[in-house]
Amino acid sequence: MKCIITCLSLLVPLAFAIWPIPSKYTYGHDVLWIDPDVKVTYNQFHKSSQYTLASPKNGTSEGIAAASIVGGAVLRAHDTIFKQNFVPWKFYTRMSDFEPRTGKDAHKNSITSIELQQKSSDPPNPTNSKAGQLDESYSLSVTSGGKVSITAASSLGLAHGLNTFTQLFYAHSLGGSYTPLAPVSITDSPKFVHRGLNLDVARNFYPVPSILRTIDALAYNKFNRLHLHITDAQSWPLEVPALPELTAKGAYNPSQIYHPDDIAEMQRFGALRGVQVYLETDMPGHTSSIAYAYPSLIAAFNIQPNWSSVAVEPPSGTLKLNSPAVDQFIEKLFADILPRVSASTPYFHTGGDEVDYAAYELDPTVKSSDPALLKPLLQKFVNAAHSHVRAAGLIPMAWEEILLSYNLTLGKDVVVQSWVSASSVAQITEKGYKVIAGSSDYWYLDCGHGQFVNFEPGMVSQSSWPYTDYCDPFKNWRVMYSYDPLQGITDEAAQKLVLGGEAHVWSEQIDATSLDSTIWPRLGAAAEVLWSGAKDPVTGQNRSQITAAPRLSEMRERLIARGVNSGVIQMPFCTQESEQCNEVNPVASS
Repeated sequence: MKCIITCLSLLVPLAFAIWPIPSKYTYGHDVLWIDPDVKVTYNQFHKSSQYTLASPKNGTSEGIAAASIVGGAVLRAHDTIFKQNFVPWKFYTRMSDFEPRTGKDAHKNSITSIELQQKSSDPPNPTNSKAGQLDESYSLSVTSGGKVSITAASSLGLAHGLNTFTQLFYAHSLGGSYTPLAPVSITDSPKFVHRGLNLDVARNFYPVPSILRTIDALAYNKFNRLHLHITDAQSWPLEVPALPELTAKGAYNPSQIYHPDDIAEMQRFGALRGVQVYLETDMPGHTSSIAYAYPSLIAAFNIQPNWSSVAVEPPSGTLKLNSPAVDQFIEKLFADILPRVSASTPYFHTGGDEVDYAAYELDPTVKSSDPALLKPLLQKFVNAAHSHVRAAGLIPMAWEEILLSYNLTLGKDVVVQSWVSASSVAQITEKGYKVIAGSSDYWYLDCGHGQFVNFEPGMVSQSSWPYTDYCDPFKNWRVMYSYDPLQGITDEAAQKLVLGGEAHVWSEQIDATSLDSTIWPRLGAAAEVLWSGAKDPVTGQNRSQITAAPRLSEMRERLIARGVNSGVIQMPFCTQESEQCNEVNPVASS
């Protein structure tokens, strides 16, 4: 007996808990076991390879070729099913005997074969493709007889299918792994082509292993972008060999530096998992850390005690707007960075947010905060930065203020990143630009920690109590799940300009120790919105929290099993007795 996607039973999430939810699916209730040595066949367009789930070939070959991506995905599927799995007792009634029998008299059907079919050949570097260029769709079939088939147009589609395949399986308390869901049929594709996390690694430094762990978790949730906000006012951790003083004097400590090999490692690690890692060097604002190495380039540096009159955070400081020395610095900076990162991503983010015009009254090359005077200087600055990006064969990205607040003119190739409010996305598409959504009202993961600055007892403390931060309150997973990147956009052509979205982690009060529990499992809510869409295809309304919570809770267990210190969705009482933790609409009296 099968249950289709339109089934409204509350048992569906407990039985079929794939996250993000696939586009279309059916499943049954037959049990199949799986052995590490099950045969895997990979048919790549016109070539065929055979290996076992435990020993894939070509998983570590040079270059990011299809065989590398698929071989690595097969190996991770093995580890997920057999080494990083969990016993799902939390999702069954208290003290119930929910596991399949394993004794000598038990009839055990098993997976007999796994066929991976890639219908088209990948481009030379599939993970360096522009948004939407690579087909990430896949189909997955598991028969009751144990035959598995995953079909996709690309290697990344196969990798997504293998990730979904692993979520069908659970660890048995007596050993082994099984699925209780056969037969399974899934057809799946992403709603949005850009699905990412923006991680600020400048205000607090994150060691490379923490970032690699995050990339792996992103890939398991079908994200495909990691945006590293890698420089800011407080520190410059990005090593630039052509400008060595930047990190020698601008990093917090010699141990808090990202060397070129670190960037290359993160990009390759992400590429093998279908996650593009791209960088942002924010400018002209948020650049005061440059002053530790090159003080003559920065205006209004570290104004005390009234830093807030010229900046949003201490230390104040902004690149001078009308300085040939600044122009030469930026040319040298980009000539070093851009060629090194361009092999792994077609994008580079030049920032541009939160420019405080008052700071330019202290800029000796400008001496004014008049918008009429500053606009052409900002235009010249942005044009030059984007010209360098294009010259390196990359696509510029920029924050929304450049377009909506400073009213500058941008090339139509520029991807604009929105954050100020949910309504900004529609304003950007009305101007004809591609946009990345991510409203601070919904998708800021750092909110609700309170202020990071201290207040002297007395008037300033009293007026600031209870010391809430700028984006308070905390954005719980239900708030994140309710956000639709297409909010307020009804025109089909405008909707196509919304490439996707990114959730954000600003790191004033977050570091590597707290990263996992800060972003997970809440980030999973954004993952499903971006992969599956915010709306239920049957009702046209936002997807149900009631059916999502058990599935997201199960994803949380899978992340824990992968070594990710995720927070919790609900207590076991709620996952075992789900109806008692649901608030439902009152039934109208007749």
